[in-house]
Amino acid sequence: MKSRICFFVILLFAFCMHSFAMGSMEDTEENTSRNNEWILCITSFDSSSLPPQRTDISSVVSRRLTEKLSAINFRSRISMEYAFYENQALERQRSDAARALSAKIEERAQLLFLGESNWRYRQNIARIDAEIERLRANYEEAERNIPVINREPEFNLTPSNLDFIFPNAPAAGNEARFCASNGADAFLAGTITDFHGRYYLSLRLYTVYTRSFAWQDNIIFSLDDMEGALDEIIRKLVIVLSGNRPAAVAVNTEPQDALILINRSFAGRGETGVLEYPPGRITITASAPDHDDVIIETELNAGELAVINLKLDQIEYENVSIFGEPGSRIYHGALYVGDSPAILRLPVNSFEYIEIYTQDSLRGAAIFQVPEKSDFSHVLPVRAAIPLEGGRVDRERRGFYWAWGGIWISGIAAWIAYYSYTSAGVVIQAGSYSNNFYNEYRNMENFLTGSLITVGVLSVYGIYRLIRYLYTANSGAVPVRATGRE
Repeated sequence: MKSRICFFVILLFAFCMHSFAMGSMEDTEENTSRNNEWILCITSFDSSSLPPQRTDISSVVSRRLTEKLSAINFRSRISMEYAFYENQALERQRSDAARALSAKIEERAQLLFLGESNWRYRQNIARIDAEIERLRANYEEAERNIPVINREPEFNLTPSNLDFIFPNAPAAGNEARFCASNGADAFLAGTITDFHGRYYLSLRLYTVYTRSFAWQDNIIFSLDDMEGALDEIIRKLVIVLSGNRPAAVAVNTEPQDALILINRSFAGRGETGVLEYPPGRITITASAPDHDDVIIETELNAGELAVINLKLDQIEYENVSIFGEPGSRIYHGALYVGDSPAILRLPVNSFEYIEIYTQDSLRGAAIFQVPEKSDFSHVLPVRAAIPLEGGRVDRERRGFYWAWGGIWISGIAAWIAYYSYTSAGVVIQAGSYSNNFYNEYRNMENFLTGSLITVGVLSVYGIYRLIRYLYTANSGAVPVRATGRE
């Protein structure tokens, strides 16, 4: 009876130690910390309140967010997040050491129960006691040494998100379990509802280290302005997901009505005010009527405000008089600008294309560079001529190609005939041949002569066709003309 009680006590002790080492299932599932990467899971946004024909907007928004967020390379952990992962890694290190120690203590308890012979018992007990002391020292070492945590882990999305697969958001109370099952450190949930014919998007970001929704925002948009609205919400979200303090930029331009784009999105006119952006490189574009565009790239640093002043150079214009046959229609590119003569105000040092059509269906064209400002007027006379017949250049080109092909074919035939003729000549000189062979030899000689004559004739014809093709092609080309003085 006493032996049975001792047996059950030992089993109960071993079970308790095993449970202490393994921990609860819930603690294991919540252990999602990562030293070298920070994983986000984008869930399927709830659009069930929308009509069936409009619910596809959910997948469009999810895909757009995935494409934008996949450009983030790393995130800097803030102090609270760093402490969370540091403590979690420490608990994991302690748990591993305690599990190993508990397993060895359980092995010692089982040895006591087996009751081996005296000499083997003492030997095994001594060995296990030595290992227990070593594991206890390891556990104390784990208590003292805090694991090294990477402060700038790589940012990534879950593999399912990268394949554009978005799981449903978890129910309330199951957020931590959802992150553990998806191997994520955070998830992004959202709802899309109708707002007077437009879309109302509400986003919430749950993070494991805060055990709560750490960020939320919303925006109203329609299909026409969806890209701009998503760029705005993504810009805010990237600031949060980058883990850095946001950077800020303010752009001022001269003239004050210049259009300002930041990363190809509208930012303002003349001045933008202070705008927050995630740290990194941005592209700023400024444009205004009668001014040269300005495009610059700059690096934004976390927690700093970059003030950028842009001055656009004014474009200088010069008047150019276009002369042709009186009454001719003048086109600047594809734009009709009036009848001849006409005066065009054009930007200096730019290349322009002018085309005229007379009342007699004659056509003229010219390319010219607008000269710099001077004390005299600039004049461009454009002569008109009968337009080339449609397809004439193509016909001349095909004729030249056919002649060139004939030269190659006749040249190959002449080379084969020459090789056969010279080989037969060796036999004729040896004197051992028949009359039929001699007749074939004479026929080959005649064929060689004819093929050489054909090559010569086709070469001359090919040169002729080339000259015609170049002449025809150049006669239809638009000349580059220089302006005169008046």
